[in-house]
Amino acid sequence: MENFLIDVTMPAMGATVNELTVIALKVQAGEQVRKGQKLAELESDKSVFDFESPCDGTVRAVLAAAGEVKPSGAPFLQIETADESLRHLAAKGPAATPAAAATKPAVALVWTPRAIKLAQEAGLDHTTLTGIEATGPGGRVSGDDVARYLAARKS
Repeated sequence: MENFLIDVTMPAMGATVNELTVIALKVQAGEQVRKGQKLAELESDKSVFDFESPCDGTVRAVLAAAGEVKPSGAPFLQIETADESLRHLAAKGPAATPAAAATKPAVALVWTPRAIKLAQEAGLDHTTLTGIEATGPGGRVSGDDVARYLAARKS
């Protein structure tokens, strides 16, 4: 069988969820993976879940970084595989260059989508906001953290 490259995209989570946050990546370029192996931990505005490999293969590119928010359907990994059942996911172009994700600076705080939305609704830029305590799962800034921060600012 001939190997080919597939784009592994951010999953679609229903009509109301159009973006997901990458909480943690569990693989790196060059790593062998097995079908069902945990590739990443993702978060929607409703839940945190493990994203598993759709096939056996080799990770050829990691196109996301922890803390990054990506739209549903956007590629975040490329895997080289021989699994013909996934031929419909074949990458349209050449292998992606993972340099953008690899050189992205470390994110000091990881924000949940709900927290980002609440900050934006309050007229705040979550990327520059300081002095907020992150008490959510895994040390993320949650919607409750933003609500407490906004309440403290009012008093």
